Amino acid sequence: MSTVLKKDACYNLSASLEKEWLETNGIGGYASSTISGASTRRYHGLLMAATKPPLGRALLLSKLEEFLCFEGKEAPLSTNIYPNAVYPEGYKNLIQFSLNPFPAFDYSVDGISIKKTVFMVHGENTTVVLYQVDRRGERPFALTMRVRVMVAFRDYHCVTHENSHLKTGYKILTNGICLQPYDTLPPLYLYHNAHSRDEASFWYKNMEYPKEAERGLEAHEDHFSPCALHFDLKKGTDCFIVASTKEYDTVDIYELLNGETVRRKNICRAYSGHNQTPPISTPLQGTDEEEGKKLTTLIESLVAVSDSFIVRREGDKKSVIAGYHWFGDWGRDTMISLPGLTLVQGRFEDARKILLSYAQYVDKGMIPNRFPDSGEHPEYNTGDASLWYIHAVYQYFRFARDLKTIQKDIYGVLQEIVEYYRKGTRYNIHMEADGLIYAGIEGVQLTWMDAKVGDWVVTPRKGKAVEINALWYNALMIMSFLAREMNLPGESARYDHLAGKTGKSFQAVFWYDEGQYLYDFVDSEIRNSSIRPNQIFAVSLPYPLLSKAQQRRVVEVVKEHLLTPRGLRSLSSRDKDYIGRYQGNPYERDRAYHQGTVWAWLTGPYISAYAKAYAGEKDTIPYIKRLFLPWYEHLFEAGLGTISEIFDGDFPHIPRGCISQAWSVGEILRAYFEQVKGLKKGNYSACFRSQLL
Repeated sequence: MSTVLKKDACYNLSASLEKEWLETNGIGGYASSTISGASTRRYHGLLMAATKPPLGRALLLSKLEEFLCFEGKEAPLSTNIYPNAVYPEGYKNLIQFSLNPFPAFDYSVDGISIKKTVFMVHGENTTVVLYQVDRRGERPFALTMRVRVMVAFRDYHCVTHENSHLKTGYKILTNGICLQPYDTLPPLYLYHNAHSRDEASFWYKNMEYPKEAERGLEAHEDHFSPCALHFDLKKGTDCFIVASTKEYDTVDIYELLNGETVRRKNICRAYSGHNQTPPISTPLQGTDEEEGKKLTTLIESLVAVSDSFIVRREGDKKSVIAGYHWFGDWGRDTMISLPGLTLVQGRFEDARKILLSYAQYVDKGMIPNRFPDSGEHPEYNTGDASLWYIHAVYQYFRFARDLKTIQKDIYGVLQEIVEYYRKGTRYNIHMEADGLIYAGIEGVQLTWMDAKVGDWVVTPRKGKAVEINALWYNALMIMSFLAREMNLPGESARYDHLAGKTGKSFQAVFWYDEGQYLYDFVDSEIRNSSIRPNQIFAVSLPYPLLSKAQQRRVVEVVKEHLLTPRGLRSLSSRDKDYIGRYQGNPYERDRAYHQGTVWAWLTGPYISAYAKAYAGEKDTIPYIKRLFLPWYEHLFEAGLGTISEIFDGDFPHIPRGCISQAWSVGEILRAYFEQVKGLKKGNYSACFRSQLL
């Protein structure tokens, strides 16, 4: 996708500060900032290196402060924010920002055009900044550019301040410099083709991060500048700075640029070949030409950004970064997003490696909830991630038809998961006599609604949670199906019997007859009737638990109380505990996280549930397609070309949280390919039979 923002969007500072770009490197590192060039978060920087891929992230190169120098004048290209001041104001010289496919900044100063391109090298902690200058006419004056380097060398969750421990010296290389301010972090190599260097070093004090102030966190930081680089901008001369943790003998930036350009084109080409997506000029059935273009642009953009989430972990293993800027790889998020990020695009080998990687971490029937940043042992505090793993394996078989891998390397792991859930594992997760799963102990959050402030679990759902039991029933049906595929009829019958018991109990325990929808969770005599999105999974998952009439009632309740153009609210706006704005300090934000905040990823389950409940109705296709269109507008709203994590429950549903979230992107892609591409053929029954194989 080519995202282009013209001068009016760039010159409006308040608007441009809300639009953020992101480059990633396939091992957990990234570069990111706003289109203005001003850092508004502690997570912004030009080289956020993954020192223990895909985690251990550290901000090495913070910023480059650039000035164009000619005829005794200086014109800024960069922008910084300080308390009550903006300096320099390079955004005023920015006439265009684009993503095609890399972040590119076009500046115009007194007839001089300069284009800055930023990209990362896949598989390396390497960021390249390329400056290309066009001097129109034969104006004789000398033209140079001064670029001052700013570094931080700190954990990405922290901020740093001037201190005496930082080592200010650096080593001169034939093609750049090398500095290592602290021994605990790797050295930073800065390769360049500057004609001279200003050795004056000092601290930039008190840079301000407005987004951190909004989040109630420390919002000011100091950056150390070891030197400035001076470039002679002769006609036709390109200038570059390469920041890397890798020691290069020689750096060919055009080889790096071409290699990364080809790699990304191949990803999109492979996707197009697998899905045979109609060209933009061809509108999809049931949409006008303009809507067709928007839908195609949306999907192409999300396919392109999908690659940013898939990362290498420990050698040849693969995983999924849950969201940028601050999440690592989480088990639940990985399994939910896997079909959309890989399978619907034909990336079967990536999916296989992800599934095999997590199989190696299964312990007592549980996959990790998350891998800590600092490399400690994985955390297993989740009651549903392992069931999502079984669902992801089933989806893998549906698309890849790779029974050999499942039979050889995965099926035994699935058996282990089911047996531990049946007999009991951590956190009192166990199957009760009625065949339903009970999970939870006081003070521990096990479902995806996992916000916790100190010892306070904000949404305690201890007991029998509706989505966990929908997943459990589906897991048993999937095990029965896989056993049949492997010619294990006795085992298949055993799972069928258990699933039958679970399904019967699900109806008896969870159906709230008075409200005509599903309880959110049940614990002994407690029947929680809060209207939450968790009940949608009883309809959206491959194996249904409800009658057609019940499916439609659940969908209609969710539609009435929870549906917004940005996904589903986590709690009905009519509930006394509803919080419509996700803002404030960490306590206030965690309190709102699952109490009304809208989650983009729930768009996928809602669309699947609606398509299933209303299969065959003439208005189903147009209605579903309309649900995708608001996401096109969002591509230009926050994280450019991608989908945010969450939004305010109240209108206008301001984007919050991570600017780019794996399951937001993955679920919208999955729903599109499974429902729109399936439904547009008008073959409803075949579409849904394919879900059940």
